[in-house]
Amino acid sequence: MLTVLEPEGLYPDTALEQEILGPGVRVIRGGGRGGVEELPDSLCAEADGLFIFRHWLPGSQLHRFPKLKAVVRMGVGYDRLDRPALAARGVKVCNVPDYGTTEVADHAMALALTLRRGIALHHDLQRADPPAPWQYLETPLVQRAETQNFGILGLGRIGTAVALRAKAFGFRVVFFDPFLPNGVDRALGIRRVRGLEELLAQSDVLSIHTPLTRHTRGLLDEAALRRLPRGAVLVNTARGPILDLDGLAACLRDGQLAGAGLDVLPEEPPKEPVHPLLAAYRAREPWLTGRLIVTPHSAFHTPQAFEDIRRKSAETMRDVLVEGRNTNVIAADAD
Repeated sequence: MLTVLEPEGLYPDTALEQEILGPGVRVIRGGGRGGVEELPDSLCAEADGLFIFRHWLPGSQLHRFPKLKAVVRMGVGYDRLDRPALAARGVKVCNVPDYGTTEVADHAMALALTLRRGIALHHDLQRADPPAPWQYLETPLVQRAETQNFGILGLGRIGTAVALRAKAFGFRVVFFDPFLPNGVDRALGIRRVRGLEELLAQSDVLSIHTPLTRHTRGLLDEAALRRLPRGAVLVNTARGPILDLDGLAACLRDGQLAGAGLDVLPEEPPKEPVHPLLAAYRAREPWLTGRLIVTPHSAFHTPQAFEDIRRKSAETMRDVLVEGRNTNVIAADAD
């Protein structure tokens, strides 16, 4: 009999997983809520399959899993897994790329519109003591959508969903993605540019939708952000380490960027002492009033999306571990 571990205890039972995986698989829930390090060696020694959601799986822990054959990352990104170490042991690594697409796209648009319409700004000002006057405010944040280029970095499932939403709101949508074939722009009725610098130079709003790889880590540093038009808005619902927070802080402080919406941070959850930008945000320093929105990596979440994660993760584990398929398997040499 095969054994699959779900160490984080995400759901109240294992009934759905057991139904999908079948009678030849034993599903064990919990035992490592704080991390895989908490799992007893005896349990690790039995695991043929492992679900990973919030935890990290470093190579230093793999010797405790001598039977491990498949790891399913219960999400799109797989930077929490030591893929070279897993590949060296012949362990298949999978993700779940097709959940939460609409939620993340909605969230990215909500952040962009909340900033560009001055909603966060007026919200902050109207609850101040004393409240601001009952009138509009002239600010670089507030601009008409149809006068703005909405830049998308990475046109995968989520990037495409954002492009369609931005287009519906009247933005002029432009994207950069070197991995897509010719003609995608024509199919969607949006514009494509050939390089990152060209995208940055044109993006009044920039929404990040690229995966975190060795090539995209630190991709948007201060120099890159200063290529955006002055007064631009930046949204990141992808991965925190793609964006340099020092550069973001500098560009917000001097007005190069009018605003930013972040659902992800380089360190999650943030630990004390937190980055100075996050500290200023939490302290409600006046220079950030209405200009920075932070959400706790929650863009993916609805009750429906959380159920999708559960079902699709179990289906992927069944396909790979039980049936020997390659559903959602990440190639060992993938970036």
